[in-house]
Parts: sequence; C-alpha cells; structure tokens
Amino acid sequence: MSETPTIAQKAPYKVDVVEGKTYFWCACGKSANQPFCDGAHNDTEFQPVKYTAPADKTVFFCGCKASQTSPLCDGSHNAL
Repeated sequence: MSETPTIAQKAPYKVDVVEGKTYFWCACGKSANQPFCDGAHNDTEFQPVKYTAPADKTVFFCGCKASQTSPLCDGSHNAL
C-alpha cells in the first residue's frame, strides 16, 4: 500500500537558490523546515529529493507534494 504525502501548503515555496548548492526537498510533507527535509520522513516510505541549483535564481519548490516535476512546482496545487 502506497502512502500519500501530507500537503504542506496549497501553493509553491518561492526560494532564491545559489548556483552549485544542493538542496533536499521534503517529499513527505511532514518537515517543519518546508520546503526542505528535516528528517521527518524517517517513519514513512518517502525520501527527500536532491536538487542542485544550476544558477543563482528564484525557483518555486512544490508545497502540495503532488507535482509531476518535483521538486519544482508544476501547478498541481490548482487542482486540489
């Protein structure tokens, strides 16, 4: 049986990322450090998703945990 992630929020998280820096996006929705992993997934089947910034820029990390392009938002929250 597959678990369903917790919806952290029904909107993306706007984050300024730094070129070359690695970020670990929370896939379970339980992290207190959204949109990033804090280890809260340890009692779930979820694993954080590694994202390495290709450039200094603003990105939108998925908050609803339903994006098909995770860790980045694809607008899936609009259908929730």
